[in-house]
Amino acid sequence: MPELPEVETVRQGLAQWVIGRRIASVEVRHPRAVRRHQPGGAHFADVLKDRTVTDVRRRGKYLWLPLDSGDALIGHLGMSGQLLLQPVGAADELHLRVRFRFADDGPELRFVDQRTFGGLSVSEGGAALPSEIAHIARDPLDPEFSDAGFVAALRRRRTEVKRALLDQTLISGVGNIYADEALWRAKLHGGRPTDALTGPAALRLLGHVRDVLREAINEGGTSFDALYVNVNGESGYFDRSLNVYGREGEPCGRCGTPIRREPFMNRSSYSCPRCQPRPRGALRG
Repeated sequence: MPELPEVETVRQGLAQWVIGRRIASVEVRHPRAVRRHQPGGAHFADVLKDRTVTDVRRRGKYLWLPLDSGDALIGHLGMSGQLLLQPVGAADELHLRVRFRFADDGPELRFVDQRTFGGLSVSEGGAALPSEIAHIARDPLDPEFSDAGFVAALRRRRTEVKRALLDQTLISGVGNIYADEALWRAKLHGGRPTDALTGPAALRLLGHVRDVLREAINEGGTSFDALYVNVNGESGYFDRSLNVYGREGEPCGRCGTPIRREPFMNRSSYSCPRCQPRPRGALRG
């Protein structure tokens, strides 16, 4: 699933192309793509018609486009969602779900989603921050993110550090890939109890999370297949810089020990057995 760097890359691309443009029409081609919009597809299209996009913002893995009406268009990419800018008249994608045409007849915005786990909706009065995503914590690249507040909340949790990093109500935007990468840099096993972390150790980990996210954004995110692309259909390249994720059996870049893969919440965790020793009593899976 796309994490903060992939969603931020899409946000930056959208900001270049849609801010200040007026939506002329919306075509909903699959109802599941707007299932989170309770009034339905016809209402979704009607409420967006003739509205102008005033900004493109992000909270964690969610995007929202504030509109001149005070409402907001919310988007979540899910496992395979793509927001693409295409010339008017370009051939439709096989999994095209929603099309936005603009009054200037410039490139249209298309929501393409093979697995239809993502979706779009309209938040009434949600231009500043949609209520539907207000429960999601700020991400560590947000200027208003509180380092001290995060460290205190992290150390109060009775859980494992990787599980805490994936808790979107504590810190948003971090998923499986970037959690593993940050933990490797911090030389911490994901099973380390959060309440056993010292304040300085928690701050160091947060610093590594920030570094990983920024570096990934600079590389356009991580693409393992053709499902994640930016608004121009281009893949990201951070997979070339991954130190542990997906590298089971390959030598650790620090010590040469083969990278270990362990089951984790129906997924996998990757770490170095030597640099990141498993804490005594850590859960497996």
